[in-house]
Amino acid sequence: MRSSWYNKLLLIFGPRLRLNWLLLCLIGVVVLVVLGSSSTNTSDSVTTSVRPDIYSNYRRWKDQALSDYLELKNLAANRLKDFDLCGKERENYVPCYNVSANLLTGFKNGEEFDRHCEVSRDRQYCLVRPPKDYKIPLSWPSGRDVIWSGNVKLSKDQFLSSGSMTKRLMLLEENQISFHSDDEMIVDGVKDYSHQIAEMVGLGSDTEFGQAGVRNVLDIDCGFGSFGAHLLSLNLMALCVAAYEPTGSQVQVALERGLPAIIGNFISKQLPFPSLSYDMVHCTQCGIFWDDKDGVYLIEVDRVLRPGGYFVLTSPKSRQQRSKGSISTPFEELTQKLCWNFVAQQEETFIWQKTTDAQCHISSKQGTFPLCNGEDGQSYYKPLAQCISGIASKRWIPIQNRSSGSLSSAEFAVHGIDPEDFSEDLDFWRSALRNYWSLLSPLIFSDHPKRPGDEDPLPPYNMVRNVMDMSAHYGGLNAALLESKKSVWVMNVVPVGVRNTLPIILDQGFTGVLHNWCEPFPTYPRSYDMLHAKGLLSHLASERCSMVDLIFEMDRILRPEGWVIISDKVGPVETARALVTRLRWEARVIDLQNGSDERILVCQKPFIRK
Repeated sequence: MRSSWYNKLLLIFGPRLRLNWLLLCLIGVVVLVVLGSSSTNTSDSVTTSVRPDIYSNYRRWKDQALSDYLELKNLAANRLKDFDLCGKERENYVPCYNVSANLLTGFKNGEEFDRHCEVSRDRQYCLVRPPKDYKIPLSWPSGRDVIWSGNVKLSKDQFLSSGSMTKRLMLLEENQISFHSDDEMIVDGVKDYSHQIAEMVGLGSDTEFGQAGVRNVLDIDCGFGSFGAHLLSLNLMALCVAAYEPTGSQVQVALERGLPAIIGNFISKQLPFPSLSYDMVHCTQCGIFWDDKDGVYLIEVDRVLRPGGYFVLTSPKSRQQRSKGSISTPFEELTQKLCWNFVAQQEETFIWQKTTDAQCHISSKQGTFPLCNGEDGQSYYKPLAQCISGIASKRWIPIQNRSSGSLSSAEFAVHGIDPEDFSEDLDFWRSALRNYWSLLSPLIFSDHPKRPGDEDPLPPYNMVRNVMDMSAHYGGLNAALLESKKSVWVMNVVPVGVRNTLPIILDQGFTGVLHNWCEPFPTYPRSYDMLHAKGLLSHLASERCSMVDLIFEMDRILRPEGWVIISDKVGPVETARALVTRLRWEARVIDLQNGSDERILVCQKPFIRK
């Protein structure tokens, strides 16, 4: 029963007492801080001599109080109830890819399928719901080869009619699709195909890719990801990049299998990677006319390829265009202008190797492409360029000459990174990972509520196949996960606006992208099992971006029952906790008890159906 004084307060403030009281408290804090700041001019000499620590951080706290107040003010209209679920039409919603809006804006010739965040500003503060028949993905390794058909926007007929590379698919049950047959009654040919590529580049087996300097692969239009899944089993990181598709998405299926994938294309913009990022670029029936637009698509492949890296092209059309042991004349001319060396051809598969001679583009008399002015370390969706980049980069190191294990002192010097700083960062993440797992293990493996419409689940009730590190720095969390032999891969994201450490992440054989967190991430809903962000909320405030938009984006890309770990200062963490509870997340704040103002926010997204 409510006390009489509480009832009197309700008469004064109305039913929104809790919100009004919180806002009044925050306003009071701001007023006190402002008053304190105005009085410091007359008392600086006294305060600095007696208690120098009292006012040392007042500006930071004032800014934080104002920021917290504004965030809560933006949420005021929604504080009385939880946020609603979005309509069914948004089950597979991907922001920045509104084809209709792009057409109305004037984009054409394929550019309407490109990423245009400046056009698609249709943010709605609602929760993207899972499809009606959605089920939690199976744990690895079985989940890599078997998915729930209700989790993706593809019909049975689309699967079975999607081309020769997917004829190996079979329906285990009405609601399951398999990409592999254990009894080998259906042969998928991926292992043979991978072995064939290895032989064509002079290796005895695809298990020797790493010894030849191939540690990461960019797989363009990856189908349903089986080639990447096989490479992942060989400890090679293969990232699928495919265009946005309103229905039948390759990227969505690959991510549902727990495989690395992002939305991207070769229409008008560069991919969000720096130059010299990948050891191999692979394309099987990817539908790209590589000799169109004077070879600008091949130039983009050359930009992301490291010296000595391979371009693998498999296409029936290439076989038809062949004449006397070479590809069609326009294509061959372009590869010569790029200083690529033709390696081998078997049936419909062709392989070229990027030159290791940086002087080739300067000394060649074959009409090579011009060199770009400056380097493209921050290649964040810039227009495709018809010039050669990376030639003057310190990272111009042939893949065959790199150290096979940890980074060498020379490689640290190339990146301008102190090896001791790198080592200390890795030690920190080793310790942090142990702490994270000690926090999560009792939650992941404890008794879990029955999921809606499911029978009692068997342990483990949750699993983590992939992690997005939203502010990856050197990739230390990725390295720590590998060292601890966790069966998980990491999407390392380097925010635009901070020091660009993506090159050293990629040079370790990891995968990652540049991304501006003021914008949505290029992926489908329910892509990741865990999101991790250290210091991202503070960075977002410095960029004057909305924490509300970020949290809703995190909810969109996190699968139901997925986990979030946010490490930041007290103010942003408490603001985030106030927000995520309105999204129905379970949230708890962990005090590190080390005297710092840093806190850890551990959250779990529930499985909600309406």
